Amino acid sequence: MVRLFLVFALCIAGLGANASVRIKDISSLQGVRDNQLLGYGLVVGLQSTGDTLRNSTFTEQSIESMLDRMGINVRGTQLRTRNVAAVIVTADLPPFVSAGSKIDVTVSSMGDATSLLGGTLILTSLNGLDGQTYAVAQGQVAVSGFAATGQAESVSQNVPTAGRIPNGALIEREVPGMLQDITNLTLELNNPDYNTSVRVADAINSYSVEHYGMRVAREQDQRSVILNKPPHVGTTRFMAEIGDLTVQPDMPARVVVDSRSGTVVIGQDVQISTVAVTHGNLTIRITETPVVSQPAPFSQGKTVVTPQTQIDASEKGGQVAIMHGTNLRTLVAGLNQIGLKPAGIISILQAIKSAGALQAELVVQ
Repeated sequence: MVRLFLVFALCIAGLGANASVRIKDISSLQGVRDNQLLGYGLVVGLQSTGDTLRNSTFTEQSIESMLDRMGINVRGTQLRTRNVAAVIVTADLPPFVSAGSKIDVTVSSMGDATSLLGGTLILTSLNGLDGQTYAVAQGQVAVSGFAATGQAESVSQNVPTAGRIPNGALIEREVPGMLQDITNLTLELNNPDYNTSVRVADAINSYSVEHYGMRVAREQDQRSVILNKPPHVGTTRFMAEIGDLTVQPDMPARVVVDSRSGTVVIGQDVQISTVAVTHGNLTIRITETPVVSQPAPFSQGKTVVTPQTQIDASEKGGQVAIMHGTNLRTLVAGLNQIGLKPAGIISILQAIKSAGALQAELVVQ
């Protein structure tokens, strides 16, 4: 398992070392971003899986307010419905979207509802950070999970209290600003790196000198590249042309480990100075064997349970291996030589980093 996992990491790193990617896949235009929307609403039509109104008072107040707007007065009446759930509705508003467009929304339960399966979100306003309403959402909630409860057992899969509504929100207000209003064009790298920033600027300048007769890009720092758009080219066409240019991004030497799942990802440029490594496993086993002590007949004694504990401790011998690596292939071969599980590899990498022999950044998640 360890050998297969490390070879998989080697293949990924080997492919990434020689691969070129498009500029638009590793960067974004500064000022062009999504805007988050938030709303509060009610999901109706549930099959007795909604909020318990006694425990979720805000759901009862929302139902009363909704019915009041419809001309139905139920205030002072004790509601007992279980077919309604209060939810939070979220959505991402894409840049430069026009009124009348539709976007997806996510619906999440707020109260003690057990499932939103089969429910329908009623008309809900989605507001931005400025308090203005930019969209309204409504529609049937698509839930991927389910929950079933009986008298002695319950079964649930995934998360039945959250779902999505594809194209469930209708845009009512446009976000101020257009692409043509951006005077200073700046590309921001998704993964900041000095070498990548220089390579992006060089690729754009090589294209612009050939097609426009001028240099239009200048690297500012490890994150951003400043663009000077030619006057006779539109912004949309200019961004489309340079977005399809390919570069080979650089990345720092980094090892990322996730101790919870046992995942280890080793970058291509990771190196280890020559070290000797051994790893042994200590196993402790505790066995409880209760013994029943039965008194003799007519002795007026009591039957008691006497605990009996047996503890065994064993430690497997660790193999000593010399590890050194000028490239990822040599490093993987050294780790596979020891023959460890992912948890052991994580421990060894952390120890090598503490010894100063790991010439890379170690990120523990």
